Formats: sequence, structure tokens, C-alpha cells
Amino acid sequence: MSSVLITGASQGIGRAVAVELAGRGHRVIATARRPDTLADLPVDRRLRLDVTDQESVDQAVQDAGDVDVLVSNAGETVRAPLESVPLTEVERLFHVNTLGALRVAQAVLPAMRTRGTGRLVFVSSIQGRLVLPMIGPYGASKWALEALAETLAIETGHFGVKVSIVQPGAVSSGGAERAKVFLTENDPYTPLYEALPALRGELITPQDVAATVADTIEQPEPPLRVPVGAPAQRVLEARKKAPENEPFLAAEINW
Repeated sequence: MSSVLITGASQGIGRAVAVELAGRGHRVIATARRPDTLADLPVDRRLRLDVTDQESVDQAVQDAGDVDVLVSNAGETVRAPLESVPLTEVERLFHVNTLGALRVAQAVLPAMRTRGTGRLVFVSSIQGRLVLPMIGPYGASKWALEALAETLAIETGHFGVKVSIVQPGAVSSGGAERAKVFLTENDPYTPLYEALPALRGELITPQDVAATVADTIEQPEPPLRVPVGAPAQRVLEARKKAPENEPFLAAEINW
């Protein structure tokens, strides 16, 4: 069984991945900014790790011991039109979702490269391949994450490191409910914000994503990109077939 380090394991997808992998017999190192939130997880280690803090990352990776697999899951989102979203919020999302993922990958890669084996699994989104209005900053951070992950697949494959990008659609993880919303009173974009539930489509569960992550880790030759569930597969396939010279939306907007 593998030794798996998971970022963002305190709730949602990360917590579900920790439970799923522990149940399959893997050695799980669950991490979060507040390790007390991991107390009830049936895992081997519970460590503090803030993906935006280099010292925190270095210490957690040192304390984790050998890491065969990194599940890079920590992430955040916001709801706002690009016309008025605070740029500090966009920067924050990139620091967590994109640079944070690269920071942890950089910390575990030297040992993987030396051993000649390892797995990097990045939890992305269908929004790493398409966009949704009002969630543009999150989508941009995931597009950037997928560019980094695919580059890593090319650069590190020669050293025996396999990279996979897991792409769920809308997940009932509570992330959307926790997201900061930046709309003014009588904001002209409010009708578009109210249309978001229909645009996000059918919900899947964190456990659905966790099972896909675990299956991917256990495949001898995992694919680079792994859509999670039929809804994600359908919309990503539709995106591939759509014209490249015009914006793509999987559903009509009535606003």
C-alpha cells in the first residue's frame, strides 16, 4: 500500500479522500491549516500544512516521512463578476489553488525523483477546461493549475513520476456555500449569480470524487486527466466538440 499525503483534508473532498484511502489500507498523512480539525480521521498522521506558507510545507513534508503519493486538494473559491472582483481575492485564489499546489509538489518531488517512483494527483475541476460566469477567478486558477500539472507530467515522467488531474463538476462539499460573494446592492450581475445553480449542473458527492482519486492512485498506468462522473464527462466532451472561436457554456443563461 502507498503512503499518501493529502492537502486540505479538514473537510469536503480532502476529508473524503482521507477516509477512502485509509479504508483501502493506505498509509494516510492528512494535513490542514488547523490539524485539530483532523482529530476524528482514521489516518496514520495528522499534520499542520498551509500551502501558502513555505516553512509550513517544508516542515510537514519532513514530518510525513516517505511520501509515495501527493493528493493536492487544498483550494478555495469566490463568487463575483470579473468587472468588480477585488484583485486581492484573485491573487489569494492563485496563491492557494495554483502556487500552493506547486509549492507542495516541489517539496515532495526531489525524493520521488531520487527513488524513481511517485504519484502527483491534482484535484482540479471541469473549470480547468471551461469557464462558468461569476466563478471566473476560480476557473482561471484551475486552468493555470492544469498547465502546471501537464508540464510536470512531461518533465517528471522520465524519472518515474506519474501525474493525474482529477476533474469533478459541481460537488456537494459545501465549498459553494462557504464561498465569499462580492455583489453590491442592486448589482447588475445579480440575475447571473442567481442562475448559477442551473449552470453548475448535477451535483456529485465528495465520496464520488474520493473513490475516483483512490482508483486513479491504484491504477498502474493512470491517465493524465480523469473526469469524475457522467455529468463531468458529458460537459467536457461537449467542450471538445464546441467551436474554439466563440465562448462555450454548457447551458443557456436566462437573466
